Amino acid sequence: MPKLTAVPVRSLPFLRLVIALISGIIVQWYSRLSLGPILIITCFTIISALVFRLLPLSKKFILSWFSGFLILLLFFSAGMFITWQQNIHNDEHGYSQIYKSTDEVLITIKEPLVAKTNSYKALAEVTAVNKNHGWTATTGNVLLYFKKENNKPLLKYGSQIISHQILQPIQNSGNPAALNYNRYCLFQNVTAQVFLSSKSYIILPAKNQIAFQQILFNTRDWALNILRQNIHSSKELGIAEALLIGYRNDLDKDLVQAYSNTGVVHIIAISGLHIGVIYSALLLFFSIFKTSKLKRWIEPITILVIIWFFTLIAGAAPSILRATVMFTFILLGKFLGRRGNMYNTLAASAFFLLLFNPFYLWDVGFQLSYMAVLSIILFFKSISNLLYFKNRILRWIWQLSAVSLSAQIFTMPLVIYHFHQLPVMFMFSNLLVVPLSGIILFEELLLFCTAWWHAAATLIGWLTEISLRWMNAFVEHINRFPFAVWDGLHISIVQLIIMLICISCISFWIFRRSNKYLIAALSFAILFFIIRDVDLIHHKLQQKLIVYNVPKLNAMDIIAGSNCIFLGDSVVLQDAFLRNFNLKPARIKNRVYSANDIVLPDINNYVLKVKNTKILILGKAIHENMSKEKITINVLILSDNFNQSPAYINKLFKCDYIVANSSVPSWKSAKWKKEFEQLHLRFYSVPQDGAFTLKL
Repeated sequence: MPKLTAVPVRSLPFLRLVIALISGIIVQWYSRLSLGPILIITCFTIISALVFRLLPLSKKFILSWFSGFLILLLFFSAGMFITWQQNIHNDEHGYSQIYKSTDEVLITIKEPLVAKTNSYKALAEVTAVNKNHGWTATTGNVLLYFKKENNKPLLKYGSQIISHQILQPIQNSGNPAALNYNRYCLFQNVTAQVFLSSKSYIILPAKNQIAFQQILFNTRDWALNILRQNIHSSKELGIAEALLIGYRNDLDKDLVQAYSNTGVVHIIAISGLHIGVIYSALLLFFSIFKTSKLKRWIEPITILVIIWFFTLIAGAAPSILRATVMFTFILLGKFLGRRGNMYNTLAASAFFLLLFNPFYLWDVGFQLSYMAVLSIILFFKSISNLLYFKNRILRWIWQLSAVSLSAQIFTMPLVIYHFHQLPVMFMFSNLLVVPLSGIILFEELLLFCTAWWHAAATLIGWLTEISLRWMNAFVEHINRFPFAVWDGLHISIVQLIIMLICISCISFWIFRRSNKYLIAALSFAILFFIIRDVDLIHHKLQQKLIVYNVPKLNAMDIIAGSNCIFLGDSVVLQDAFLRNFNLKPARIKNRVYSANDIVLPDINNYVLKVKNTKILILGKAIHENMSKEKITINVLILSDNFNQSPAYINKLFKCDYIVANSSVPSWKSAKWKKEFEQLHLRFYSVPQDGAFTLKL
């Protein structure tokens, strides 16, 4: 049985540094310390280091461990500092520090507009706020949504506008287990959004552009235009754009889900595969030239410029940045005549990326990318050596399978935790899709090289489209298998950590045959299933009401054990995006399966009794009760169709909770809230406060 190669920790300095840095980032984000304690820790570390240098040599030798501890503590405090510094809420020049709803703002658009269903979207920066008839320079990003009117707004990258429209804070839906959109935007320095019509802003003649950024956008537009001229099918075009430069706005949602279900979504999530293909192609190109002093300089510089330019055009996503930084270290080591340790190179790339942006740590692509590469480095050779085939084709197929298998070892728990599913057919689908996607990428690069020659570009475009159609058809066919994906999985963060530790222990036991690792693995496995069984028992006994926040629609679940009764608009269940984005995360967390859905007919103005709880949904006018006694209702749910006053409701009902569901506009909900508070009634607004959850 092959053994893992032992790597001394001393030969991995960046591994220790990145662990200290990550620890500081995590502690600062969740503790939210002010700058004072961070500076105290830093000063203590520096003073201790100076005192240590003054000690006699014998004392230094005895306390050598203390020197290493101080270095790690310094990088721990560095992680805390950069996390504090990059949090826009701590920036004294951030617009959120001085902006009031009555202020005008000067906004600079940072990217070309993207067409959405009912609007045009763009990322922008608030560069100044008008206070007391004077402009104050600010920083911080905002999301702009321009209403679709007769003509598309004449706005481009660098355009500047003055707006008096109120900047609205980014809010989460509040739906259980839903994406923390507020945090996601904060990590992009975005804390507000604004919806604009043509009358709510003024376009300034001046533009605020960075020349290099404009070149990147122009290059991306040129690439997109070439693809759109030569690939005519919309589904294939969307994949081609994502595969080459990471442009995802034209992707078909159902097709993306099929790629995710079959375990090949990494193909369209631009990553190290793309950099690897370009890197290999450039090495092949330079191999035709004779070795010389000039080539020794030109080759690494040219490769670095091209892969970094490609990375920036592709949006510099964390997954592709990881690969680019790694190849940069490899090229520098090759140029300097040094072969670096891959573990240390991997840790070094993570170290510098997190120094640049500590919030990459929460990026799913960043996590999966590093776990996949670490798994391949650790296990590929050992798995590949388990079988040997004399036939070259069979040997190549097995090596490709070994790459897929090794990559899954550490990424599987993360996939389950983030996406609540496990692609069962990942190895089979990767056998065809990975090499075919590499061919397609080469075809696209060749298409750009021959774009000036219409006949050749047309032919290559046709071949590329055919290849894309074959790949999409294969993925969709695999996705139709009933066992293609194991869906509805849920693990907690504690279970995720236990799974990773357990997998590590099993791996060490297999490769080193040490019983202590087997005992540790079994212990952690037992702990995992104990936590799982306790959670299953807990959810078997649950009785819960959830009023979801689905804008302009009614959606409510009454959960009893693993059964679910849905009340609301049928479009929420029929529309895959609405169902998966709003309902599915909560149902998976509560271990409710969609197969057990019970959809009730319209029960507006009927009392629904669940256990000892009475629920009334008011969706139309009600007549006054002739009896002088109020009707006792535990939960009263109001929809947009209900137009009678809160005073009238108070006259008829005695309620524990009054809830405005997400079909109620925010302005009406805010008006009701004031009136109900004046009546001293407990009122909850789903559009303003997020989903309403009540244990029954």
